[in-house]
Amino acid sequence: PRRRRAKMAAGSGPGARELFAEGLLQFLRPAVRQLDRHSQVELREHIDSLATELCRINEDQKVALDLDPYVKKLLNARRRVVLVNNILQNAQVRGDRGFGGSLSPPKVLTGDFCYIQERLRRLNHSVAKETVRRRAMLEAGGYQGK
Repeated sequence: PRRRRAKMAAGSGPGARELFAEGLLQFLRPAVRQLDRHSQVELREHIDSLATELCRINEDQKVALDLDPYVKKLLNARRRVVLVNNILQNAQVRGDRGFGGSLSPPKVLTGDFCYIQERLRRLNHSVAKETVRRRAMLEAGGYQGK
């Protein structure tokens, strides 16, 4: 009994670990969300400034360089960043609503969150590859669609 009391006082049982993890998660969650929002805003601002700079360079060039496709790509990238950010925020909100005071953190904020980000990254890469492939086929005159 004495050993058990000492162990519980030290907080080394499974319940204590879960409680500690929950407390740590509750402590860090606002900072992580604020950092995420700040980084998304910063990324959008940087993409916007690059698009503006490309437009300015395009207007200042004596030789007509067509930078419009690059501006469109930047704006498309910005749109995708906003879309993915909204998806992730909605997933976090749904995860928080389902949290309901249990001792385990929502899956969206743990390993599944990284898994979702990795899947989105792979999907984006696959879409980009397919777009490049189809564009090359169009330019070569051999596009037949899938």
